[in-house]
Amino acid sequence: ATGYFMQPQDRVFQTPVGGHESIAFADGSRIELSTDTVLRTRMTTAMRTVWLEKGEAYFQVKHDAAHPFVVIAENHRITDLGTKFLVRRDPGRLEVALVEGRVRFDAPHSPSQSALLAPGDVVTATTSTMFVTRETKKSLASELAWRHGALIFDNMTLADAAAEFNRYNSRKLIIADPAVAGMTIVGKFRTGDVEPFARIIRNVLGLNVEAKGDDFVISR
Repeated sequence: ATGYFMQPQDRVFQTPVGGHESIAFADGSRIELSTDTVLRTRMTTAMRTVWLEKGEAYFQVKHDAAHPFVVIAENHRITDLGTKFLVRRDPGRLEVALVEGRVRFDAPHSPSQSALLAPGDVVTATTSTMFVTRETKKSLASELAWRHGALIFDNMTLADAAAEFNRYNSRKLIIADPAVAGMTIVGKFRTGDVEPFARIIRNVLGLNVEAKGDDFVISR
């Protein structure tokens, strides 16, 4: 973990593919950055604002009603009301999952599309849409498994599992056969275990896994 005191200038924090960094602030708040993430902060005595430029981060915010903690991602605003929450920014898609406390989510395209989230609520937003779903504590724990260097798949499609692994590794899993993309897998893996995962795909699912350079190509 790295500690930083509040200073008026912006600070930029960045993790590489497979990286994980924890940032502690003087107000008691903490942010954990996941793989391939860029975050900009502006922490002063008057404001606490964070811009998630790309990637994923977990926030544990020390609540201060006089100085709201605001996260901005894709022009959406997430305002802390005393909470722990996850924000993931993918191209064209933003996800906010509330673990504890409350947050207010505001969409830029429509003032009416705002939501006050309770624990277990998950907002998924694009440039023009927003909807809220509920997740179990188990599902939320799986989403946060990267904090402990793990990926948890509970009947996840092979295509989605490969995409998750690819976020954390320079060695990529490539689904060459659309017929196998929808097959599902269950298991817990280390984020860097690309080769063991490929071996399980071959031995358990009976698929063909071919090494091409640093990558693994999966087909029937």
